Amino acid sequence: MKTEIIQINPQSPEPDKISHCARVVRDGGLVAFPTETVYGLAANWNSKKAINRLYEVKQRREGKPFSLHIAEKEKIEEYATNLTPAVYKLIDKFWPGPLTIIVSTKDKDTIGIRMPRNPIAVRLISEAGVPVVAPSANLSGHASPNSADEVLRDLNGKVEIVIEGGRTELGMDSSIVNLAVSPPQILRKGAILEKDIEEVLRKKIVLLVCTGNSCRSVMAGALLKNLTAERNDVEVIDAGIGAVAGMLPTQETFDILMKEGINVSTHKATNLSDIMIKKSDIILVMEKLHEDRILKRVPSARNRLYLLKEFAKMSAKADELNIYDPIGKPVWFYEETFAAIKEAIKRIGELI
Repeated sequence: MKTEIIQINPQSPEPDKISHCARVVRDGGLVAFPTETVYGLAANWNSKKAINRLYEVKQRREGKPFSLHIAEKEKIEEYATNLTPAVYKLIDKFWPGPLTIIVSTKDKDTIGIRMPRNPIAVRLISEAGVPVVAPSANLSGHASPNSADEVLRDLNGKVEIVIEGGRTELGMDSSIVNLAVSPPQILRKGAILEKDIEEVLRKKIVLLVCTGNSCRSVMAGALLKNLTAERNDVEVIDAGIGAVAGMLPTQETFDILMKEGINVSTHKATNLSDIMIKKSDIILVMEKLHEDRILKRVPSARNRLYLLKEFAKMSAKADELNIYDPIGKPVWFYEETFAAIKEAIKRIGELI
């Protein structure tokens, strides 16, 4: 077999060249390509012939699994199940990037998944249109390659295509974390420092949600951040289910918090995203309607989702648990709203 060497611009991959390489992968061929860590060897996971060739070409022990590479974070949900907040914390922080995570599959097995950030890698995986596995492009036991020349030393004449995309950015393998077990285990120390992974996993994320993220969740978030300022195991975030991104807090909210010695002048409203819901350990909302909207989007959040006053155990009566929107109301309404939120946050600070 003659290996085709194709030069592709790593900053701006040429669409026609990417399409050609993707077609070869889709049809069962093997294509070596650059990622930010090392060069990988792409194969169509749906093709038994391609996977058998991959084992043969790499001289890899039969049965040792290959990691799946994806081009979009959301794709993980097509292949994995029982995804915990820990999974979403890591992928939100480190994807796209040099992190492989091991998660449970729907057939009660496990699989390694990674989302690379190299533009050639992302375009190739996306264009292939099939699940792509991609171990390092070398013979088993040999050093992982950081250039097309290093790939060719092992695989020239054994694979259809080697993409020449320059030297890899990091020059070392991805870190591997097993999230199919509890607590998670770091299986391979790679491009991401172990302490950075542990820091992300250690933090409990508390998400505070209202409608516009300009008053109630701003108050609650600011108070809880202030209360937990000296703790390194808690991260507080806030958002709105219908927020206009970039909007500033209401003047009433700003003034009330300033009286508490808290300046929120740099706060800008954030619209609630699914990843925020999925990575949070505790989700606290102001009204039942927020709870309903979140559960409609992410049903798996149910056991982590509470009304703010409910979590603070301020009442057992459902009709007393809502904290209503003060937008357009008089200052005294804002002050009553703030008093209720402040009492709840004080209790919550003791609970978390």
